[in-house]
Amino acid sequence: MRPAEFRNPEQELDRFQRRLAVAGGFVLFAFFLLFARFFWLQVVQHEHYQTRAEDNRISLVPIVPNRGVIVDRDGVVLARNYSAYTLEITPSRVADLEAVINELAGIIDIQPKDRKRFRKLLEESKNFESLPIRTRLSDEEVARFIAQRFRFPGVEIKARLFRQYPQGDLASHAMGYIGRVNDRDLEKIGEHEQDNNYRGTEHFGKTGLEQKYEFELHGQTGFEEVEVDAGGRAVRVLSRTAPVSGNNLTLTLDVKLQRVIERAFGKRRGALVAIEPSTGGILALVSMPGYDPNLFVDGINPQDWEFLNTSEDKPMVNRALNGAYPPGSTFKPFMALAALEIGKRTPQQTISDPGFFNFGGHTFRDDKKGGHGLVDMYKSIVHSCDTYYYMLANDMGIDHISGFMRQLGLGQRTGIDIEGESEGVLPSQEWKRKRFRKPEQQKWYAGETVSIGIGQGYNAYTPIQLAQATAALASGGVMYRPHLVKHIENINTGERTLIEPQPLRTLPLKPANVEFIRQAMIGVNKEGTGARAFAGAEYVSAGKTGTAQVYSLKGEKYLEGKVKERLRDHALFIAFAPAEQPRIALAVLVENGGFGAQSAAPIARQVLDYYLLGKLPKDAAPEDEEVGEDD
Repeated sequence: MRPAEFRNPEQELDRFQRRLAVAGGFVLFAFFLLFARFFWLQVVQHEHYQTRAEDNRISLVPIVPNRGVIVDRDGVVLARNYSAYTLEITPSRVADLEAVINELAGIIDIQPKDRKRFRKLLEESKNFESLPIRTRLSDEEVARFIAQRFRFPGVEIKARLFRQYPQGDLASHAMGYIGRVNDRDLEKIGEHEQDNNYRGTEHFGKTGLEQKYEFELHGQTGFEEVEVDAGGRAVRVLSRTAPVSGNNLTLTLDVKLQRVIERAFGKRRGALVAIEPSTGGILALVSMPGYDPNLFVDGINPQDWEFLNTSEDKPMVNRALNGAYPPGSTFKPFMALAALEIGKRTPQQTISDPGFFNFGGHTFRDDKKGGHGLVDMYKSIVHSCDTYYYMLANDMGIDHISGFMRQLGLGQRTGIDIEGESEGVLPSQEWKRKRFRKPEQQKWYAGETVSIGIGQGYNAYTPIQLAQATAALASGGVMYRPHLVKHIENINTGERTLIEPQPLRTLPLKPANVEFIRQAMIGVNKEGTGARAFAGAEYVSAGKTGTAQVYSLKGEKYLEGKVKERLRDHALFIAFAPAEQPRIALAVLVENGGFGAQSAAPIARQVLDYYLLGKLPKDAAPEDEEVGEDD
């Protein structure tokens, strides 16, 4: 048996006290750390976390302003806004998008096109953005969803503003359209330091006036301070800064005239630009065919987008500003004026026209077999004698021609208040050196100048350039910058900012020379190539027909019926009226329309009849007529 072990109470007490002290010290240290952390958070970082708490409690909700309204010169609405309900999904708050959309489809009609558009928007947007799956809901659809809203976290009904173009495709290339904001738009917004002003904005002007005047039309974004609960639901509105509506635009455009012109074109392709010579205001800007800008408001569906971009008729191309065409014989009055100004011809000088002009071993033929006989300058314009201008161009030389035409604005952007205007081609020795790479191609040959004289060769100008040059001729040499906006109105103050006519330059033309060309162009419509189209007109007009070759016949005779439609000649016509005090100047182009007198001049007649006399033409486009002379 082992002897009993005796414990030392004092030692055990001492050991216990030491353990107790260590534990107490640990507890005190822990409390010290907690207190230090508490002090750091509540005292030192108080302001920071108070701000964060406020940010979590208060949400800034942008209020998108009303986009400015666009009206024509008489107040006819071309672009406006309306409010409608939209069903929207925030992808970041939805676990299974497809499942949720399928469930929603049982409550609200969601078509395959809606799903495609949503997927497209999803690819282009950040996943925390609210994206529309259905727009313009009916009151019944809204009620059905609200009754089952609890089943769909991350899905909500919103009231949105939508752009509407009540005139449909009328003047669509002038109006342009809006679309969802993309990266390129964000760059523009940043360049204009408008980032905060575009918070919540989903659309941006893409083309036309909607693009050019985007920052005038947009307005000033407002904000609401909204108190939210822990679930992110709005509790109450704390404060509100109202948005400021965008400015309204009043145009120089005459929508009734625009409609007359578009009906006159019918299904034909082409362009027409009508200008007020005394101001540069655009009265009509037509490009046919057009498109309906309403298609883009909700996001265009793939089928419509494919059609617009693959159609052989190219409805998205603004032919008035971007189509560059040979001017054909509409170039002749400007050639004649140039010859008078630089002293290469007098009105009385004549040439003998056998129906052709030989130069450098090549025969340049006139449209009239056997020629026009003895031709002076007046007859050369009235009856459109090619041989006269073959000779004239050869005598003038390309440098004199290009130098004068540059003053008229040909081959240069006009500066119209729509972006994307083409420059066209004003041929010259310098242009050719820049255009071609091989030395043998860069050389200008004298034979190339000959065809320039009748508006062929390298010549390529836009319809708006021809209209501007015609307007300058009508005004005696004063050239204005073409513009579509007449004034900008601040809807809140009622203040109007007038877009003052801007004379680009005054050409140093001799009045006698201008008057001679005017009389010759009057002769075109009285006794020349435009006489049939203007027979019986109650006003005096000045004009010039033109036919521009699309492809080379290689010496063969042009027979319209045997040429494929899209290879036929373009028809052109320029005019101004009344001849003595012009109120309107215009340029007409009918693509593959054949002779200018046959297709383009009748359209111009309808335009002038309506604008000057108020006469409405027949609904159908004018039928083609045979004319005595080709041009």
